[in-house]
Amino acid sequence: MTPSTAAENSRAAILMIGSMAFFAVEDLFLKRAAEALPPGQVLALTGAAGAAVFWALAAARGERVLSRAALRPVPLLRTISDSAAAVLYILALAWAQLSMTAALLQASPLVVVAGAALFLGEKVGWRRWSSVVAGFVGVLVILSPWDAAFDPTGLLTVACVIALAARDLSTRMMPAEIGTFQMSAWAYLGLVPSGALLMAAMGEAPVMPTPAQWAGLSGALISGLFGYYAVVAAMRLGEVSVVAPFRYSRLVFAILIAMIFFGERPGLSTLIGAAIVVGSGLYSFARERARNRRLSLGAKER
Repeated sequence: MTPSTAAENSRAAILMIGSMAFFAVEDLFLKRAAEALPPGQVLALTGAAGAAVFWALAAARGERVLSRAALRPVPLLRTISDSAAAVLYILALAWAQLSMTAALLQASPLVVVAGAALFLGEKVGWRRWSSVVAGFVGVLVILSPWDAAFDPTGLLTVACVIALAARDLSTRMMPAEIGTFQMSAWAYLGLVPSGALLMAAMGEAPVMPTPAQWAGLSGALISGLFGYYAVVAAMRLGEVSVVAPFRYSRLVFAILIAMIFFGERPGLSTLIGAAIVVGSGLYSFARERARNRRLSLGAKER
């Protein structure tokens, strides 16, 4: 690794940690909004605002948002899975403890590893499969379904993680000609009908937000956009295997926010389960990095 690459990885790591902090702040605003307003309305409003922003960015880069490409199988699958994940996550934020939701969310990379092996034919050795199994054990520890105090709202986040994995796997299959901002605009546009359907399913009517609630929704949008920008910049600047593990810093920020703003005190099962999930994820990232290094050295020898 050259000094310049090391410096880029360091900057990318800082960007990734910053993006996770922004996303944790976004969760704070969204949770407060979803507890005060219909969750579907919060989803639709943030979707409309985010779509407007990414539509403008896509237009500035010559990327067409109103395109038949959005209806192709892979882009459509990504939009649907992203919308499903958003619906499940906003409900989890509204009904479940933030600390438990954040802990369960950390299993997402492990589900992606399993999905890539099962559906995309990627080679995953027994060590990484072991880390996936260990991660699922950690999820069970967090949920503690055997406990009398079992909170079924945690299953919303489990379903959200599966939907997020479907989104990430479909992103890997996305045609190269589809731009990032174009893709993001479709995802946010999908939240508008998803939010409306959620409101209809729950029998809720729109509520006029108060000035404080508008400010909170604006805070969620701004922090989410900053987080999105930072995570994209981090992944483009640094090596994925080096930068990706810093995604787990979101858990630290989320637990701190849960304790400070919502008075939560994560239980022992949540902390132990989160440690298992994060440890499994870090081990999986380390194995992937070692594998990529071996492949790189093999290519150089040829």
